[in-house]
Amino acid sequence: MMSIMRDFPEDFLWGSATAAHQVEGGNYNNDWWEFEHRPDAKVAGPSGDAIDQYHCYRSDFELLAELGQNCHRLSLEWSRIEPAPGEWSQVALDHYRRVLETVAECGMTAFVTVHHFTNPRWFAERGGWLAPDAVDVFARYCDRVATELSDLMPWTCTINEPQVVAFEGYRQGYHPPGHRDRGEWMKVTRTFIRAHRAVVDLFPRAGFTLAIDDIEGDPELAAEQQYETIDVYLEDLRGDFVGIQYYTRAVMDADSPDLMAAPPEGTPVTQMGWEIHPEGLLKGLRMIAAPGLPVVVTENGIATADDDERIDYLEVHLRMVARALAEGLDIRGYIYWTSFDNFEWAEGYRPTFGLVEVDREDDLRRIPRPSAHAFGRVARSGRLADLRAAG
Repeated sequence: MMSIMRDFPEDFLWGSATAAHQVEGGNYNNDWWEFEHRPDAKVAGPSGDAIDQYHCYRSDFELLAELGQNCHRLSLEWSRIEPAPGEWSQVALDHYRRVLETVAECGMTAFVTVHHFTNPRWFAERGGWLAPDAVDVFARYCDRVATELSDLMPWTCTINEPQVVAFEGYRQGYHPPGHRDRGEWMKVTRTFIRAHRAVVDLFPRAGFTLAIDDIEGDPELAAEQQYETIDVYLEDLRGDFVGIQYYTRAVMDADSPDLMAAPPEGTPVTQMGWEIHPEGLLKGLRMIAAPGLPVVVTENGIATADDDERIDYLEVHLRMVARALAEGLDIRGYIYWTSFDNFEWAEGYRPTFGLVEVDREDDLRRIPRPSAHAFGRVARSGRLADLRAAG
């Protein structure tokens, strides 16, 4: 009997992702909590209790494993671990040890992000990523994390989407600290590159996770955006792998207040207003694989109220990953964003990215969507056709 051909390798990593501030709740000691509560902040609402995963992590991980996922990406909250400069919370470190042990107990491989957007308030107040010793302070934090937890961190993301933190926080003012300064944007970009280099060797297997948009539009702006958000990171990439995080096309427009054009009228968009453009993922995979490091898709997903649309999105984007594998690209896994509906930064709780619905009117009850089961079927079989299999 002929065996059915797989689209993905047997040892492929299949999972979904979360980030501490978006799911834990009560992270009042970081800069995002402060930013959410500014009277003039353009934020849909505060994070509050999030989905209370700080307490519900075991049942959440058990659910994800039952749904067929063999890895899970999550982050550590710096402001819990180092609540004041040089002051370490052993309670927080012990908590994250239990969290990571639970991931392993559930049969999943942990993908741990050391910095996912948020900074301790004290770090932000002393200048954040513009402070002259920002790299040293970050390295001190990473050294403590590595000493305490690296035995449970088989894959480590040093800094999540540094380009987004730099661009949204220092160029567009959409994220903290809310600045709009081109020079600061470029300075912080290079600070992040130095910070990654300073800590990448502390962990057993570590890399950047980079947001890769398909950049088009105004030639001058597009060239600058391409270099400052992608090429400068790839020029001297250090690490054991690189993560790609892809969502949409970015069409640069000098006449737009945020420098980006809106999608053409009639184009399908997500709840975030992002154009659905799967071809950009294949283009991004080819580009990010060029330096020669193994690649993991560490984020890709859709905010939608229509779960059928989520399944369609998974199908067309996973097809791009399968094509990249067929071309010989060294891709080790695919991690969907996100595991659960959560706090989506400045957009609040309105966008629903989750494979698992969270009913905020019913004690944060978790409800797996059909897309969660469909994704699990592909994860178990390695065959894209099983996404739409019955059962």
